[in-house]
Amino acid sequence: MLTKIQVSQIKEHLDKAQNPVFFFDNDADGLCSFLILRKFCEKGKGVQVKSYPSMNKDYFRKVEELKADYIFIVDKPLVEKDFFDEAEKTNIPVVWIDHHEIQIEIPSFVHYYNPVLNKTKTHEPVTHLCYQISGRKEDLWLDIVGCTSDKFFSENYSEFKKLFPELVIDTEEPFDILYKSQIGKVVRMLGFALKDTTSNVVNMLKFMIKTKGPYDILEEKSENKAIHKRFSQMDKRYTKLLDKAKAVEKKSGKLLFFQYSGDMSISSELSNELCYTFPEKIMLIARVTGPTATFSARGKGVREIIAKAFENIPDSRSGGHEDAVGGKMKSEDLDKFRERLEKLI
Repeated sequence: MLTKIQVSQIKEHLDKAQNPVFFFDNDADGLCSFLILRKFCEKGKGVQVKSYPSMNKDYFRKVEELKADYIFIVDKPLVEKDFFDEAEKTNIPVVWIDHHEIQIEIPSFVHYYNPVLNKTKTHEPVTHLCYQISGRKEDLWLDIVGCTSDKFFSENYSEFKKLFPELVIDTEEPFDILYKSQIGKVVRMLGFALKDTTSNVVNMLKFMIKTKGPYDILEEKSENKAIHKRFSQMDKRYTKLLDKAKAVEKKSGKLLFFQYSGDMSISSELSNELCYTFPEKIMLIARVTGPTATFSARGKGVREIIAKAFENIPDSRSGGHEDAVGGKMKSEDLDKFRERLEKLI
């Protein structure tokens, strides 16, 4: 967790900001982190960062477009130097809250908060850190949603269960909550909603800022019709790909390598559920779009394995946690990468 001093400092930054922009990772943890901070300070705009694992200077255009006076970055494992260079030129304060292992040198002018640097090293989802900052009991449900999406069991689950007993199950296993409960359905709905068109995502963010609880999402109405429609569409396509990946698993060894293409990026969701279903295996789900292949990998010690497999493969990047990472490379190198993984595993 964050220290009391760190929480106080972040609150001070939020108070100073008149027109902040919040850049958040393109998943439920990133979204809930933004929502908790936005509801707390009641100002600013949110911008999802679709690029993975890093965020580059192209996103600085949103800072200029929105005329932001403060930059907040939540749940991004990597931010490129060129983005920080632009921020330093304009003298705009940057507050970066994260929970991944540090992979770059943090510029001295950036206010960086990460519990892995604290005396007691922890890796709570950024949603949990943001809930610690705000302390708003009305946003407890967002803490549960964000933590569940990031395979973390929040100590606030028992309190949430008292408020919404019909939405939960008796377990402390995050993936059981994700795949077997109604609050888990909320997690999946928001994850798919983030993969909609830009205009629908913008409308979704406006709607989410006004939400009071999980039923605002679960109960279909005019305001969330697009969220329900997107979930229905993507869940069908997701299920088809999941079934194909399970068929591949029957022929695989210790590595389940599944490759797909198309305009739908759901590698993270697929790798999570496959890891839940086949916990003894290493999962790597790759999506090929033209010259680029992006992937999501899960499994014990997978970050180190990926790093070794990436040696001498040009233009390859990865980032994340010890047992869960994402990254990208040239699609022409995917076969070579797979061969190395199989040997390493």
